[in-house]
Amino acid sequence: MPPSKTSYVCLPCRAAYKQPYPSHGPHGGDGRRTCPRCAEPLVHVGSAFAAPPRRDTRAWRVLSVLLHAGVAFHKSCCGGPGYRPRTLREVRERMAHARRTGEPFARALVRPEVP
Repeated sequence: MPPSKTSYVCLPCRAAYKQPYPSHGPHGGDGRRTCPRCAEPLVHVGSAFAAPPRRDTRAWRVLSVLLHAGVAFHKSCCGGPGYRPRTLREVRERMAHARRTGEPFARALVRPEVP
């Protein structure tokens, strides 16, 4: 059975790569990956990630906000990663809610609805 793969992204290049899961230990290295285009470190985003088109700068900006807040796209027991905002408007609504209520940004960003 082939090894399962997960997604990594390079935000400056707006590129996504599927690679084997990082293996730690005596023969696995440290798990760090670098972009083949620009040699910047890749960000591990999870196996349930679907990359937006490279020319969709708004979607990549939303993705950048999510990743910098610590939100990833790992599969859950029920299938996908759950709700993730897709537009800057949705991100701004959730960030404003987090500032008002004191809720952590990562938790506010994955809320399906803002109260």
